[in-house]
Amino acid sequence: MFDLLHQAADGGARIFQYRNKTASMLEAYREALLLRQAATDAGARFLVNDRCDLALAVEADGVHLGQQDLPIRMARAILGPDKWIGLSTHTDAQVTAATASGADYLGFGPIFAPGSKRDHDPVVGIEGLRRIRRLTSLPVFAIGGIAHGHLHAIIEAGADGVAVISAIAQAPDVTAATRAFVSQFPSAYPPVR
Repeated sequence: MFDLLHQAADGGARIFQYRNKTASMLEAYREALLLRQAATDAGARFLVNDRCDLALAVEADGVHLGQQDLPIRMARAILGPDKWIGLSTHTDAQVTAATASGADYLGFGPIFAPGSKRDHDPVVGIEGLRRIRRLTSLPVFAIGGIAHGHLHAIIEAGADGVAVISAIAQAPDVTAATRAFVSQFPSAYPPVR
């Protein structure tokens, strides 16, 4: 896990998300604390998936919430005004609601079937991404099954960035694979609040 973060950071990744849905709180705290420090050392932002308490405990830069997690207003009350709060969205209505509720950025998808999840929401495709781009001025990260060959269409449809697991983690050369993704975007940090 730590080697993967370092290699991806060497390739130019500047935002990392800690996601471990099966660890005990103590195990998650220990892992996230070390990864938070590694991200800081690499000059990268560090987000925690789902858990505002863990994000606070490790002094993360923010939290990424799912549709079944705390409402954004509650997460903001816990984390304060300076932390990033992102939300995974899958429908037009969710994008509109997240924009109105004060999210700092959106994850939208799955654009394609994810390799890392079996129980994912219905695939929305490139056209779904293009459609919701008109509904929000927030930065949008395309999520779900993203491969390097998809980037041109994803960027053309309006994504500010991508969230990637399998295409990086399973690459024979993580640094080169990350560099290939990052080089397609004008900024390592999309314009999040």
